[in-house]
Amino acid sequence: MTESMFEGLAPLASRMRPRSLEEVVGQEALLKAGSPLQKLAEPPRDGLAPSTTSVILWGPPGTGKTTLAKAVANSSNRRFIELSAVTSGVKEVREAIEKARNDRESFGVSTILFLDEIHRFSKAQQDVLLPGVESGWIVLIAATTENPSFSVISPLLSRSLLLTLQSLPDEAVIALIARAVEDPRGLKGRFIVSPEISERIALLAAGDARRALTILEAAASAVENPELDGPFVVTHEAVESAMDRALVRYDHDGDQHYDVISAFIKSVRGSDADAAIHYLARMIEAGEDPRFIARRLIILAAEDIGLADPAALTLAASAAEAVAKIGMPEGRIPLAEATIYLALAPKSNSAYLAINSALDDVRAGLSGPVPKALKSSNYAGAQKTTGAGIGYVYPHDDRRAVVEQQYLEGKIGQRSYYQPKDKGAEGELAERWPKLRAIIRAFKK
Repeated sequence: MTESMFEGLAPLASRMRPRSLEEVVGQEALLKAGSPLQKLAEPPRDGLAPSTTSVILWGPPGTGKTTLAKAVANSSNRRFIELSAVTSGVKEVREAIEKARNDRESFGVSTILFLDEIHRFSKAQQDVLLPGVESGWIVLIAATTENPSFSVISPLLSRSLLLTLQSLPDEAVIALIARAVEDPRGLKGRFIVSPEISERIALLAAGDARRALTILEAAASAVENPELDGPFVVTHEAVESAMDRALVRYDHDGDQHYDVISAFIKSVRGSDADAAIHYLARMIEAGEDPRFIARRLIILAAEDIGLADPAALTLAASAAEAVAKIGMPEGRIPLAEATIYLALAPKSNSAYLAINSALDDVRAGLSGPVPKALKSSNYAGAQKTTGAGIGYVYPHDDRRAVVEQQYLEGKIGQRSYYQPKDKGAEGELAERWPKLRAIIRAFKK
């Protein structure tokens, strides 16, 4: 009987972590010759001081933030301290900085402090890092999955270099899988993984190297037979049992939440029904609140479709009501119906522009007096005391139901807010409005 190679070992993703920058794949843009990370990884040389630039690594999970930090420390012969904002606090950070200061002053040892999930630290907690960074006691490498512009304090940003990591392309993930299959630290060549299986794992991992290796390890474990020596063939069934659906990268409070809903709205506005449905599916699969999606569709119907298809707003509101009544997963159907209808509807933002233009005037103080003829006269003595209502012409008394009358006066008397567009149903309004204006404002000729 052969003992399983998975017993008593660290996870495959941990065993296969690159030990140098040369082993890192998928982040070539950050690792070019002369790049800040390459300079930071250079060991001390006679007459040349090593780089002490602190960096903030921003990117999705599984893109190599921890790997890069450890590889830089290994290559530069610096001591490496790893803390996580999830499990560590100010006390641990201060202790790490103090030890780094003592080691530098007493033994000339340089320290890299790697702080994972820095966005989970409050601004006051992040302040504790500043003395160590400013004095050079530590080289800070901080990692975050959220936009540092919103989650990291400005003094720390100004003293650090921001490097953005991208999700790994499928080609890079497939290369990592191939390496893990053959490497002595990995599966040691005891498993056969076809190109189709590698591609499937890469698809499921969605650019996350750690997830890809976790799926590979689980699938390999499923087909391994300790009674035999192998090699063992990793099958589609084993992969699907390890991970039956693709990883949907989506944080409900961070960048993915805002990026995906933004892409969704812009796809509907841009009339791409396929793209809109794709982003809708991503939000649904990630567990986004369907009421949030429905509210955004209502806003879009009014803002971007508007008078070009007034039925769009009614449909969006009905979809929101349906979602509230039936819930999920059935609520996905009215959401999809509304999404496709709004994407294919003619577009006009004339109502949106009109109210914004009028609000700009009001906020700028351009609020002329209400003409006396339009003032309320529904109280005794109104006309005698204030002249309210005198001169008002009742439009229904005219056969056209529209009359010459001054509805705006003063500084805004000549303002024109509504500019119709010749799109969809609004095309008729675009023809009608100039004719109505000509009658209403004939007194201005």
